[in-house]
Amino acid sequence: MSKIWLISAGLMSSMLVHAEDNEQFDTDIDVSSPWDSEIEFGYQSHTGNSDSRSLNSRLSAEYVKGRHRTNGEWKYYLLYKEGEEDKRQSTYTAQSDYKLGPKTYLYGSFKGVDSRYSAYFKDYTLSGGLGYQFSNTDTFVLEFEFGPGFRYQEPNLDEIDDDDIIFPETVQEGIFRGNLNSTWQALPSLSISADITVVSGYSNTRTDTDLSVTNNITEDIALKLAYSRQYHDKVPEGLFKADSMFSVNLLFAF
Repeated sequence: MSKIWLISAGLMSSMLVHAEDNEQFDTDIDVSSPWDSEIEFGYQSHTGNSDSRSLNSRLSAEYVKGRHRTNGEWKYYLLYKEGEEDKRQSTYTAQSDYKLGPKTYLYGSFKGVDSRYSAYFKDYTLSGGLGYQFSNTDTFVLEFEFGPGFRYQEPNLDEIDDDDIIFPETVQEGIFRGNLNSTWQALPSLSISADITVVSGYSNTRTDTDLSVTNNITEDIALKLAYSRQYHDKVPEGLFKADSMFSVNLLFAF
């Protein structure tokens, strides 16, 4: 009888030790955070034959959990030439998605642009519709979105001469928005991204193109080359249809 008790005690002890080991193993599993945040900063200064200074920065955050994905971004660009302000622009976006299936999702999106020296002082777009993911892997992401919305634009009257009567009115109209977004992880430390957004209404069509190449320096720091271009098919006389910017930034991910 004593042998049976000894054997039973030994089995129970081994089971308890095994359970503790499993519990310890479970607590060691790392669960990835649903948050992903980035900060960019770039500055250039030229003196001598030319005198110019430029500052550009970007802050973004994304939250992904279950079927929901929410992200927001703010960009700022400032340029001084010969001691006078030459360019100033703030861009901010917010979007929330809900996955309907493996590849389709619903989206709601807002984008605002406040610019001092382009065709419109204010350019706000609110849109909602359907998105489709052609590819969504660690190596390649390709998404397309399309849907209706509403646009508000305030023209840059300071850049229109007193005798011009072209586009002095504020735009408030329904629009259709299309967006194509792609990211290619070409190398473990090198990624290439492209984002094209077209917003079309009765008054004008705006096309935003953003291209970037990011090279990781460390796990949390990267060097980023970025090119952005905004194009309006109709602008007041004397203004260019396109504004573009190229920047070299340090990117901090956390």
